[in-house]
Amino acid sequence: MADRTPRVALVTGGSGGIGKAVVERLAADGFAVGMHYAGNQAKADALAAQISDSGGRAVTVAGDVADEGAMETAFDDVEAAFGGVDVAVNTAGIMALSPVADYDLEQFDRIVRTNLRGAFVVSQQAARRVRTGGAIINFSTSVTRSRFPGYGPYVATKAAVEALTLILARELRGKDITVNTVAPGPTATPLFLDGKDEESIGALAQAPPLERLGQPEDIAEAVAFLAGPARWINGQTLFANGGLA
Repeated sequence: MADRTPRVALVTGGSGGIGKAVVERLAADGFAVGMHYAGNQAKADALAAQISDSGGRAVTVAGDVADEGAMETAFDDVEAAFGGVDVAVNTAGIMALSPVADYDLEQFDRIVRTNLRGAFVVSQQAARRVRTGGAIINFSTSVTRSRFPGYGPYVATKAAVEALTLILARELRGKDITVNTVAPGPTATPLFLDGKDEESIGALAQAPPLERLGQPEDIAEAVAFLAGPARWINGQTLFANGGLA
């Protein structure tokens, strides 16, 4: 008889934007989901209740992704609820844009702490905890290739995450765990839209050959692919950007 035990995913930054779409997609695919949030408990609880009301299984966990103790506890709590973790998806991140010459160094320290140290801490816990046959999925950005001015510090953290991910894939040789990065293009989330005028948003929407902004569900589809059937894709960065150069 086939094993009907649901696979389990832990999604950081799971209460908003791309993270929320990832949680909803994995839950729809039959995953039990541990949904991490940093500050908005009400939003996370509402999403967990929505999933439960639809017949799924979800719990919420909190904490700073850059705090190793908090992330150890988050993995502990998901394991206690569902028996283990099969997929770790690290969508948590912040973005603050400014030319390098004008960039505030305190803001630089914050973006490095969340985007790079946070990815490292979550990846470290995932490398120790994810079960055989599982997947670790980090997040980068397509701006590592498009190189828009003003994105320097943000892109620096994400390029480092790509390198970390590729090396971790090789370090987990023999464990049957895939490690990949998703690099979204312009995607209609609050993180992306904040601070941009209509003209800038319109120009970015026209940049891909498909001539639109990505939607969070487009990115969630890529994550679901890497979390599920894509067992022969490993140590790669998947650009989910509608063909943006």
